[in-house]
Amino acid sequence: MFDVPLLIAGQACPAADGRTFERRSPFTGEVVSRVAAATLEDADAAVAAAQAAFPAWAALAPGERRLRLLKAAELMEARSAEFMGAASETGAAANWYGFNVQLAAGMLREAAAMTTQILGEVIPSNVPGSFAMGLRQPCGVVLGIAPWNAPVILGVRALAMPLACGNTVVLKASELSPFTHRLIGQVLHEAGLGDGVVNVISNAPEDAPAIVARLIANPAVRRVNFTGSTHVGRIVGELAARHLKPALLELGGKAPMLVLDDADLDAAVDAAVFGAYFNQGQICMSTERLIVDAKVADAFVLKLAFRVAKLRAGNPQDGGAVLGSLIDAAAGQRIKALVDDAVAKGACLVAGGELDGSIMQPVLLDEVTTEMRLYREESFGPVAVVLRGEGDEELLRLANDSEFGLSAAIFSRNVSRALALAQRVESGICHINGPTVHDEAQMPFGGVKSSGYGSFGSRASIEHFTQLRWVTVQNGPRHYPI
Repeated sequence: MFDVPLLIAGQACPAADGRTFERRSPFTGEVVSRVAAATLEDADAAVAAAQAAFPAWAALAPGERRLRLLKAAELMEARSAEFMGAASETGAAANWYGFNVQLAAGMLREAAAMTTQILGEVIPSNVPGSFAMGLRQPCGVVLGIAPWNAPVILGVRALAMPLACGNTVVLKASELSPFTHRLIGQVLHEAGLGDGVVNVISNAPEDAPAIVARLIANPAVRRVNFTGSTHVGRIVGELAARHLKPALLELGGKAPMLVLDDADLDAAVDAAVFGAYFNQGQICMSTERLIVDAKVADAFVLKLAFRVAKLRAGNPQDGGAVLGSLIDAAAGQRIKALVDDAVAKGACLVAGGELDGSIMQPVLLDEVTTEMRLYREESFGPVAVVLRGEGDEELLRLANDSEFGLSAAIFSRNVSRALALAQRVESGICHINGPTVHDEAQMPFGGVKSSGYGSFGSRASIEHFTQLRWVTVQNGPRHYPI
């Protein structure tokens, strides 16, 4: 069992009132983590610690910030086994957490490389003798709110570029992966960033609305970033707007994968299996809609059904299971209700769907129509639906018939044809002949429509975590009208 204290000003500390909450295994129900349940005063203390640490961190030479972030990447990789051991918090396979650590360490290295790329510009002025500049400077305290589904990747993403830009951070840990998020903070602290540069707050689930509201309202918090559901993202965005705080939101998705009539079907099936079912489909980029040209749909479904039938979900510690658990049994019931609704309204259950507690076997549905909830609602589970269309324009229409717009994919042997379609797909990300699930530290990552706004990732996120300032130097006399 993990004990999870708060991290405030470099110190491990209990909640101010001593309260804790428990995170239990989705498999056994046993307590995995006993976690400090922060009070509103703890939230204030975390922000105060970050604010106190800001001047020194912002004043560091960029090369020194780079060295400390690179050290954090090394320490994270060195503690990979410890991160992987925390997979029991969410029921994920340990290798998923191992992949998380690799990508998260890469994010820290990419952020380290950006410390010397916080660029300004000289702007021509119409005023004689005026030398004008646009300078990017750190904002102050950044609040990062990270989810549980890719806990190392998304926890690190919430703070890596803010730190590289010279800000200090408060990370609000997920109630479902608190040890993992606390361990990220510990690694960064041990890398020598300095007391208060990174602070980690955990809270009991029932306290989340009050804690988040308190953090966002704090005048010292200058920027907010949030990764999670569209429902909660709307709340965070509204709170941030109320306090005039810029927010970067990466929210839900219902990624389409378009299979054109000239696609390599075997390659498309490989991408669909990975994109739809990896980590039990609990990824914002997961392939939820397989939009297939009618000319090849029967062949595609036949090939895919064969592959899906061979996938098995179970406890990864028992061996033999390729897929792990859903986050909890309630998620299984929610997803099963979506599948049952579709089947009751005429969808064909091609494969899967068996549910045992938090273990759900991967689902493939065909003949899905607009009357079914799964046509529009994000399942956030191991479910893919087949939508058939005739011709590229119909496939494009189906792809864009969604409130979401995060990731998408197109399979075609004619890259120019696919690229023309990609430019018309309403999504922040589109991959040609690759899966919808794909992330790299240096790439701009963000969505459109109800999938949020703004981009994480290296250079693209600099504008979100710096303040652009206009600074002038007057050389010589200045004429004034009065």
